[in-house]
Amino acid sequence: MGSVLDNANPTILSASELPSHRQRRKLKDESSGKHGIRDLLVGKTSYAIDPFYMSDFSDTDSDDSTMEPIDEQEIYDLIAPISDPEHPLSLESLGVVKLQDVHLISPPDPTNPSALSRVLVELTPTVTHCSLATVIGLGVRVRLEQALPPSYRVEVKIKKDTHSQADEVNKQLADKERVAAALENANLMGILKKMMKPCLD
Repeated sequence: MGSVLDNANPTILSASELPSHRQRRKLKDESSGKHGIRDLLVGKTSYAIDPFYMSDFSDTDSDDSTMEPIDEQEIYDLIAPISDPEHPLSLESLGVVKLQDVHLISPPDPTNPSALSRVLVELTPTVTHCSLATVIGLGVRVRLEQALPPSYRVEVKIKKDTHSQADEVNKQLADKERVAAALENANLMGILKKMMKPCLD
């Protein structure tokens, strides 16, 4: 990031212009009061709050069938607080992510354990020449891939006619090898972790 900002004076949406957020996912049967064993014994560990930590195990005793299905609002709530890399503002308040641009395609048979859901998020950069569009898209993709179950396939794109190099940015965001290589870059990882920090509050 240089000393010259791509958009020195971005439009900031007021709270009344933003969609409401849900507090937390709710179990269908809230009276069960189940908690994960690890939470009861040791509380929240430091790695549990890292948005880049990947766990290979479930830390809850609850059956996933008691969870409400994930919808567009919940996906939006996961990415809305991500901080812009150029301004100390959320992607939501800058209008980069919008609820109407979050699309979820659920499998025809959700009881099939191998069925995949597809998430598409379209981003609207604050200016058509935004040099950080790829970084923002990468942040959104990483956040969703870490937060959603493995049965969700995530695609992040620049919304049509909102960026002068949308095709090139979209190619980069769709290329798994490029994304994996980018995540090995220590400087970029530092930027992404800073962007994700508000998601943990």
